[in-house]
Amino acid sequence: MAREKDNIVLSDEHNSRGIELADRGWLDEAIKEFKKAIDLDPDSAHAHDNLATVYAEKKLFREALGEYLTALRLEPDSPTAHYNLACFLSTHATEMAVAEYREAIELDPEYPDAHLNLGLTYADQGQVEEARRELLTAIELEPQDPFPRHELAALLMDEGDYRSAITQLRDVVRLEADNFEAHLDLGICYAQKGFYAESERAYERARALNPDDLLLNYNLAALYALWGRRSEALTYLKKAVSVDKQKVQGWLATDTMFDSLKSDPEFEALF
Repeated sequence: MAREKDNIVLSDEHNSRGIELADRGWLDEAIKEFKKAIDLDPDSAHAHDNLATVYAEKKLFREALGEYLTALRLEPDSPTAHYNLACFLSTHATEMAVAEYREAIELDPEYPDAHLNLGLTYADQGQVEEARRELLTAIELEPQDPFPRHELAALLMDEGDYRSAITQLRDVVRLEADNFEAHLDLGICYAQKGFYAESERAYERARALNPDDLLLNYNLAALYALWGRRSEALTYLKKAVSVDKQKVQGWLATDTMFDSLKSDPEFEALF
């Protein structure tokens, strides 16, 4: 028992020394001290936690996650252990995901799902060119899968590249004729490029699949407002309002596609 207490005391000394070194930015030396603390007292949750923090700073994410989980296993009722793990995940989870996807691709360059999910992760981070590159690779590897094409189209739409999005969406609906969202997005893209007849045809295919959809009816109303077809625009806008009046009002507050209707008494009467 005395020896165990001695080990704990020595472990705490190494742990304290590790904290000092980490504070000075000497991370490799801090890691050595924390490991010595753990060797002397494997049940020292705070030593595992401190080691995890330094691993995270060095971007050794797998090692950091393992240490955070060990600390939590040793002290499952510790709010600090839960808090530290949560902080790590909220700060580094996406970065860790990128690292793991890239390692998967290094091991298997023709892994389409890894390229797809890496592309989606890049898109979430706002790294557009990287996202585009990975999604195109996923498409090349699985040309008959509509999903990566649709995700690339969504990225292109966000960037305002509607012409390129149309190319991808046409392939999506060719591969998956009953894809409601793809027909809807295709209609939106055609409308943005001024191809109103093509937009109407895409929306009609979407209507055949889900005629009561809020976004569909709103975008149909926008198309007809742009096209100067007032009666049809009001018809579909009424349908959208009947589904969610408050949401439609919010959209209209900044939507210039309805400018031609904003002095119309029937339009004003909707709200």
